[in-house]
Amino acid sequence: MKLLDQHLKDYLALRRGLGFKLRLADCLLRQFIGFAKDNRASRITTDLAISWATQPTTAQPAMWADRYRTLRLFAKYLSSLDVRTEVPPAGLLSQRRHRKSPYLYTDEEVIAVIRTASKLPSPKRLRGISLSTFFGLLAATGMRVGEAVALNREHVALSDGLLTIHHPKGGRTRLVPIHASTCLALHRYQRLRNRICPQPNSPGFFLTEQGTRFNPATIRSWFARVSRQTGLRGPADRRGPRLHDLRHRFAIQALLRWYRAGQNAEVHMPELSTYLGHRHVSGTYWYLSATPELLEEATRRWRRGKGGPKL
Repeated sequence: MKLLDQHLKDYLALRRGLGFKLRLADCLLRQFIGFAKDNRASRITTDLAISWATQPTTAQPAMWADRYRTLRLFAKYLSSLDVRTEVPPAGLLSQRRHRKSPYLYTDEEVIAVIRTASKLPSPKRLRGISLSTFFGLLAATGMRVGEAVALNREHVALSDGLLTIHHPKGGRTRLVPIHASTCLALHRYQRLRNRICPQPNSPGFFLTEQGTRFNPATIRSWFARVSRQTGLRGPADRRGPRLHDLRHRFAIQALLRWYRAGQNAEVHMPELSTYLGHRHVSGTYWYLSATPELLEEATRRWRRGKGGPKL
């Protein structure tokens, strides 16, 4: 009879063959295997699952629920191969994470972020222009941080006004059209980058002063510094507006443009969903948080539809 760790290898190989990446699941389930060995357990039981999932005891219940769901999927697979396996009941640890409300940047705040980033200390004059252009691209396209970091030079076709996003979240590749002003900003950056770093150590479009690709953690660290300098965060604040909130802003601005042009925003939602790289339109609705501008436009449309007085 196979051991749990052998079954885990087969399980991960099977699901990856279906297109799942399972980085977190791999890590969590290996932790469970170690926990089972420490407890001299050779099979999954509900009690064992709960004991493992609710560690560490100081973690948030949402984390316990994630661990429990991950193990439950493995147990369902294993139950067809080992009749001794107990599949933990659904819903025992079901608390989901609460998404943080997005910060909706004003135009002035976005401009301040870009300008401040351009003045960051930069011995070779590359860091400031790299980060300011990077932040500007996120604001102009609603791209994810990881997608912009992963851009290679061949993915940026400025003559066509297109970016190619490879292997984004969801496992698909998509084309992202960009505005002429965005093309101009990227072209300026590209020209300066090539002059400062003619022989880079990375194919990345955005480069550090060492000619390497930025990583998301470094990008967020510099953004936190810029946020403090622009007043988006206090001098000692460790939390505040996030880079990902620029994605919310992009989605809301798109919806406002459709409303103000008298177009049916509902009809255009699949377009926005595709542009942002969502598999389902439902994933896009999260970004459309209620704002005073959106509520005002929605009220205007409702009044026109009802024949009521105009605002």
